Amino acid sequence: MNPHRPIEIIGGGLAGLSLGLALRRAGVDVSLHEAGDYPRHRVCGEFITGLDARTITRLGLATFLADALRHREVGWFIKQKLARTQQLPQPALGISRHCLDARLAEAFVAAGGKLHTHSRIAASTARAGRVIATGKRATKSPWIGLKIHALDLPLTCDLEIHLGTHAYVGLARIDAFRVNVCGLFQRRDVRGQGRHLLLGYLHAAGLGKLAARLAATATDPDSFCAIAGVGFNARLRPDECLRLGDAGALIPPFTGNGMAMAFQGAAIALDPLVGYAEGRIAWPEAVKKIQAGLRRRFRLRLAAAALMHPFLLDPPCQRWLAAFTRADLLPLRPLYAALH
Repeated sequence: MNPHRPIEIIGGGLAGLSLGLALRRAGVDVSLHEAGDYPRHRVCGEFITGLDARTITRLGLATFLADALRHREVGWFIKQKLARTQQLPQPALGISRHCLDARLAEAFVAAGGKLHTHSRIAASTARAGRVIATGKRATKSPWIGLKIHALDLPLTCDLEIHLGTHAYVGLARIDAFRVNVCGLFQRRDVRGQGRHLLLGYLHAAGLGKLAARLAATATDPDSFCAIAGVGFNARLRPDECLRLGDAGALIPPFTGNGMAMAFQGAAIALDPLVGYAEGRIAWPEAVKKIQAGLRRRFRLRLAAAALMHPFLLDPPCQRWLAAFTRADLLPLRPLYAALH
């Protein structure tokens, strides 16, 4: 049976692009609206943890991730000292969003998808066949995200996480020459542009040693980007709109799980949306199935991340975290399992 109901996707990040491509491969007519263009840089940790083989196969992602780096060890820096290294139960994938988004967009168009760039549509408008995948929802939160690529920056471990005063910063290699430096900071009266703004925030957060490392390293000015008003949703609430990826729930970035959740959400949505497009189920039923699947898959993960997040940002909590780490009492593997 040929699909006779089109699907419209608002937002061309990982969730929107991977879902659109999978729907096109299933023969569904798909149009995708992206406010920006490709390729472009995004505020993102650019490492993926918890992405399962089933999702990779279901969405046909293997070719897009084939050259991703495999990261096996993470180092936690507290009070500017390496407190603990942790072997990851499964390798994390290091890859540039600049490249990954562009690859998926090109494949979507090649598969017959209709891609409209520089196209803004109100994400609050619900209608049958419309999927909202617009990314982070702006809030009045006090957090700001900053990101830049450093060139030839030596790392202690595959991944570094530095805890500062109401801030944390992740460093992850994304290719042979580039290290992604991405941080979440409490907004302060820090002035500057590009790397100078990031260096100012690092100093304000008590991360002077990391700032010195970055200041002594060349950076790609085109890679710098920022996002303000970052808020985190601990729950996936039923909504008239079908929301996927960060538009549905934004997990704290220290987990490295946001990109995996974008792909996993697309995989959960795929079959119900194909059923709707083929006329086998009504739109409200498709939305209900997808939302139930998202809650089953992500509820524990979001709750665990919300519980841990204050320990990474608040200095008194960081002192307890450092003490538990030194005493080897931090249950890293159970926590990792809860987050993935």
